Amino acid sequence: MDTEEIMHLSLKLAGLENVPEDSAIYVKGENIENVLFCIDAGVPELLLAKKLGFDAVIAHHPPGGTAAVNFHQVFKRHIQQMMGVGVPREEAEKAVKRKLERLEVEAHTRNYAHAVDVAKLLRIPYMNIHTPLDEVGRKRMAEQIKSKVSENSKVQDVVSTLNELTEFKNATTKIKIRVGKPENLAGKVVVSHGAGTNGGYEIAKTYFKHGIGTVIYIHISHADLEKLKMENAGNLIVTGHIASDSVGINPLIHELENKGVSVTRIGIIPA
Repeated sequence: MDTEEIMHLSLKLAGLENVPEDSAIYVKGENIENVLFCIDAGVPELLLAKKLGFDAVIAHHPPGGTAAVNFHQVFKRHIQQMMGVGVPREEAEKAVKRKLERLEVEAHTRNYAHAVDVAKLLRIPYMNIHTPLDEVGRKRMAEQIKSKVSENSKVQDVVSTLNELTEFKNATTKIKIRVGKPENLAGKVVVSHGAGTNGGYEIAKTYFKHGIGTVIYIHISHADLEKLKMENAGNLIVTGHIASDSVGINPLIHELENKGVSVTRIGIIPA
């Protein structure tokens, strides 16, 4: 396989037509038979891959380049997700606005060329796939919940259903009910994921305002969590960053292995 084919395969799994702004091929490669696949892959992982003879390095999180600088653009995906469950466009855009601006400002602090330049010097194929795999993970979690959870289910039922996924079973972190109680009714459940990063306080609040009983994030800041606890307007389940990323990454690894590519994982929880 080549790097373009690997990227296209991830898009196909996610149901996306175009490469999102937070994913990119930095150094193209062909005839790839064995890859090092990491949640995060920077200079140390590139050097390791070169020393051990891997054909390519695939990172999940953007290590630099355009994917780091334009990362904030995929945060707009929250708008469509909110609109999909009945939030008016104007309110969805308002909920996204503050954190979108912060992400854009923070992108200017990134040393975006560092790891990419090292990969070029080492002449090792290098790419990252972020939103496509997060979208795969979002769909897996949403389908798992839809198959076993109703609006009359308890919040604990949602947690138990997600825990049936092997990545969550194998994770060191555990799924947490951060706002609400296990015995609360779950109501309508939304998996808010696959849009760069968590929606923070504003997006969860907006979901609750528009009839969503339980929001699922993969992580959240302490400051945003404290605001949501104070208001206690709905239930918030946090599934854990690395376990949730692995839920989306493993289907791609499975497809690569089916096509004869050997994959060595770093930091990815096995399925």
